[in-house]
Amino acid sequence: MINKDEIFMKKAIKVALQARKEGNEPFGAILVKGEEVVMVGENKINTFCDPTHHAEIGLIRKFCSENNIFDLNEYTLYTSCEPCVMCSGAMVWSNLGKIVYSVSHDQLAEIAGSNIMIACNEVFEKSPQRPELVEQVLNEEGLKVFDGYKFSH
Repeated sequence: MINKDEIFMKKAIKVALQARKEGNEPFGAILVKGEEVVMVGENKINTFCDPTHHAEIGLIRKFCSENNIFDLNEYTLYTSCEPCVMCSGAMVWSNLGKIVYSVSHDQLAEIAGSNIMIACNEVFEKSPQRPELVEQVLNEEGLKVFDGYKFSH
């Protein structure tokens, strides 16, 4: 049986590798409705000199603005890494239906050192809208994105 979450996660991981290649931090996300990828987003903090331009929030901003919508309850966001507190908040405000990630915050902390490591489910638990959450899909493949990578912070 083909696992839809794995198929889309492979694409998000590929986007993370592309972000890394372009000199940004190695994070990627894709937005899916039904079986269709409707938007791709990658970390562009260095490209845009914008510390808030994470893959997920950049994708949500662009998609909602271009499509004149605020409600993403029929959409799934696949992201190469567990979303940070800022991106998790954007997922709540956009009423995202489902989030699927590969690498967890705890794993990222081991690789990158400490940061604001508040689990996305902690944000969702305290929110009026709670996306469905699927964790650590293709985790080993997601971790490979960070092989030899040095974070700048």
